[in-house]
Amino acid sequence: MRIVDAHIHIWAKGTPRAAHRQQPYSAEEALADMEAAGVDAAVIQPPAWDPDANAIALDAARRYPGRFAVLGNFPPDAPDGPELLARCKAQPGMLGLRYIFNEPRHARWLAGDEVEWLWRGAAQRDIPIALAAAAYLPQVGELAQRHPRLRLLIDHLGVPLNATGDAAFRQPPDLIALARHPNVAVKATGVPAYATDSYPYRSIHASLKRIFDAFGPRRFFWGTDITKMPCTWRQCVTLFTEELPWIAREDLRCVMGDALCEWLGWQPGIRVQDPN
Repeated sequence: MRIVDAHIHIWAKGTPRAAHRQQPYSAEEALADMEAAGVDAAVIQPPAWDPDANAIALDAARRYPGRFAVLGNFPPDAPDGPELLARCKAQPGMLGLRYIFNEPRHARWLAGDEVEWLWRGAAQRDIPIALAAAAYLPQVGELAQRHPRLRLLIDHLGVPLNATGDAAFRQPPDLIALARHPNVAVKATGVPAYATDSYPYRSIHASLKRIFDAFGPRRFFWGTDITKMPCTWRQCVTLFTEELPWIAREDLRCVMGDALCEWLGWQPGIRVQDPN
């Protein structure tokens, strides 16, 4: 079974958000940790705290093309935004874009004001966009309906930043409502950080199942955000492969990597051939 992490960060400088490890995290460190955990490949999302993060991520994808790919970014309100979008997928390893939308102006952007060119152009150019937009999930639904060819990927199960326990899953109705749009998928990333108990984090299993049942195995993608996890990368893997019996074995292949790769149009290498 191919295992592909939907969401990691690497960086060389800057001050990470408090929840993340504070030391830089290189591609080589990530590869060593992936090897130990049995993870075949990972999609890098350049973090905002390192201004060179896009270049670092693309360099990692260039040097390790079977192991890393990138969902990069540029400011949506950049004057040359349309030109940057046109060149986006010409960069080796760049599969699409990823944005954090957590300000009132971002709600306007989702509604089409100011950056309609981004949504329209991404749909036309087959560029998927991942969004951390927990406060604006209804607006994401409107965007998905307005642009049915635009593939959207919801970060971190739509959980608000730093939320845990019950507060982490107060918005499932808004998230689950997105499942009716076939162009919307969800990253099941950061999961251990939302729990208030220890591994295997049974306190959140019911919430995971509710979201999985809504989106199905082809639009529900495993991943970690590993540099802010309270457990090992291997435990992030086994939480899904060993502790959630309601994910059928045939569906695990989709959840753990195959469906993500199909969604993003990427065929990474596989670390170890699984005879099953």
